[in-house]
Amino acid sequence: MKKLLLLLYVAMVIILAATTFVEYAMGTAWVGKHIYYTPAFCLLWGSLAVLTLYVLLKRRMWRHVASFGLHLSFVVMLAGALITFLTSKKGYIHLRTDSPTAQFMEQDTRLVRDLPFTLVLDTFYVEYYPGTEAPADYVSVVRISGEEALHEISMNNVLDHRGYRLYQSSFDEDGHGSWLSVNYDPWGTAVTYIGYLLMAVSMVLVPLSRRGKFRQLLRSPLLRRGSTLAVALLAAFTSVGQPTTTRLPIISPEEADSLARTQVIYHDRVVPYNTLARDFVKKLSGETSIDGLTPEQIVGSWMRYPEAWQYVPIIKIKSDELRHRLGLGKEKHVRLIDLVSNGHYRLRELWHPDKQASGKRTNLEKAILETDEKVALVWMLQQGTLIRPLPADGSVKPLSEAKMKAELLYNHIPFSKILFMANLTLGFLTFGLLLMRNLGKQRRTRESRAWHWVSRIESGVLLAALLFHLAGYLLRWYIGGRIPLSNGYETMQFMALSVLVIAFVLRHRFPFVVPFGFLLSGFTLLVSYLGQMNPQITPLMPVLASPWFSTHVSFIMISYSLLAFMCFNGVLGLCLPRKSERLMLFSRLLLYPATFFLGIGIFIGAVWANVSWGRYWAWDPKEVWALITFMVYGLAFHSDNLGWLRRPRNYHLYMVLAFLTVLMTYFGVNYLLGGMHSYA
Repeated sequence: MKKLLLLLYVAMVIILAATTFVEYAMGTAWVGKHIYYTPAFCLLWGSLAVLTLYVLLKRRMWRHVASFGLHLSFVVMLAGALITFLTSKKGYIHLRTDSPTAQFMEQDTRLVRDLPFTLVLDTFYVEYYPGTEAPADYVSVVRISGEEALHEISMNNVLDHRGYRLYQSSFDEDGHGSWLSVNYDPWGTAVTYIGYLLMAVSMVLVPLSRRGKFRQLLRSPLLRRGSTLAVALLAAFTSVGQPTTTRLPIISPEEADSLARTQVIYHDRVVPYNTLARDFVKKLSGETSIDGLTPEQIVGSWMRYPEAWQYVPIIKIKSDELRHRLGLGKEKHVRLIDLVSNGHYRLRELWHPDKQASGKRTNLEKAILETDEKVALVWMLQQGTLIRPLPADGSVKPLSEAKMKAELLYNHIPFSKILFMANLTLGFLTFGLLLMRNLGKQRRTRESRAWHWVSRIESGVLLAALLFHLAGYLLRWYIGGRIPLSNGYETMQFMALSVLVIAFVLRHRFPFVVPFGFLLSGFTLLVSYLGQMNPQITPLMPVLASPWFSTHVSFIMISYSLLAFMCFNGVLGLCLPRKSERLMLFSRLLLYPATFFLGIGIFIGAVWANVSWGRYWAWDPKEVWALITFMVYGLAFHSDNLGWLRRPRNYHLYMVLAFLTVLMTYFGVNYLLGGMHSYA
């Protein structure tokens, strides 16, 4: 039975992973619908649930309450999912102002079904962030037949009536119509939520269980021994700008400084001019300064002297093929005038939109679009549409002096660049010295005392890095007025911060996590710095304005941080055979919080999805890969039944390979598979 259970478990992981890639290769979600919603797929999940329950009862697992409850919770969740699959109804309602509706169209069958009540749309309106055109919420005000009260349906605010839950989905362009999604699932969701609650309670009880494996690992003599690490101090990184050119007409530094504090509307929020100028120059050239000129000098001078600045090589084209097609040589920075020939826009001659309908864009086409965006920014600047001053009627509240200073400070200090350079340097040095320390012979007492003081210095440097990163993160939080977790750049920042916190907390008990902390945070920040993730601070999309969202992302990012530690720990275990067993115990210890945080984060996301979209699971590629990651790491808990996982070398290798599922979930889905979560 155990072998059959393992076989089905592995088969499920393979099927889930393969389906996402087949969907990507075929460019359609049709494949998933014909796998995820078939009787055979349900039968496979059902077989897993029945076999799991059989094994639990045969082994009398009820004697271990926490572990039994944890495994039982997954059976309950699958039972809830089956009830939802068999009994739920999902569809859409189209409402028009003052037109009663008592029917909805089913999502899958397209059949029209009756509602047990009648709806009337009173009004529909869009709420905007003050002084901008960025939607803050979409609101449908409806009336139910037989009731005088009006009900508001908006993003993250549903109407629950007689078992039917109505969610804001879309709206008509004329503003007199609204589309609502309908979900009728009175039993399946309730059973699934019971499974979520049982899982959460069990995950809290597992580490507290006296006879549990977690407490046994904590009492292990191997994990109680400490080890000291070497540390090296980092020299400060400085950069020297190129001398300022005098051939171009430019505005004075004094005028540029006064411009920096001017408040404008940009990315649908009020910002100092400095923020807009930095983003403009960064977008065009990849740098925030050119020839020693400040961003304000560049933007202000271009607005005042556009004829002269169109001859400045400032537009960066990374594609060698595109530069070759344009005959621009090897220099990556080109002039605006280079893209216009005899009054014709040269990029238009290379772009053929009629060929895009049937296939994916080539690298050349992507480079053309990227360059076209830069040219469009320049034209908007020259035409006066890029910069929007605050309205004179006072309808938009200006920034306070404190927020103004905070944003200017945040723009002035390149937190990510400084930290990734510093942390990577420290990480490589301390990791190399760690290997030398553990591969060498035992040191004399005097030398051991020296290592003790070096370790204390190392802790101080780690704390300094943590506080510096925390300062930048809190500044961004204060400036944006929300927790920074809404896009890829911000989630990577949070993950790097989590890594530093974990390393600092564990540094005394497990000193070897310190170089891991430096390396992981450094690589995370480097990826966010080089990966062209969106660094701008923007208002939240309406659907993201929910406490469930920030909680969901926080748990997931903390889990990824711990799983990354386990990956590096696995690398160290493979490099240091003498320490391999102790490092395996440490990895097994981290497995509990890492996997539990991931599980809780996934199911908090499911609750959020149900609150926002009316369904707690949609088989989106990121949902599927998060589930795969959870299942892959969940297998590592059962090393007692998997003899090959009891050997340290195999366990470390498994942890290194398992981290590939994390990378696929976070990066692969975002940049390859797409889906609803690709914005993150």
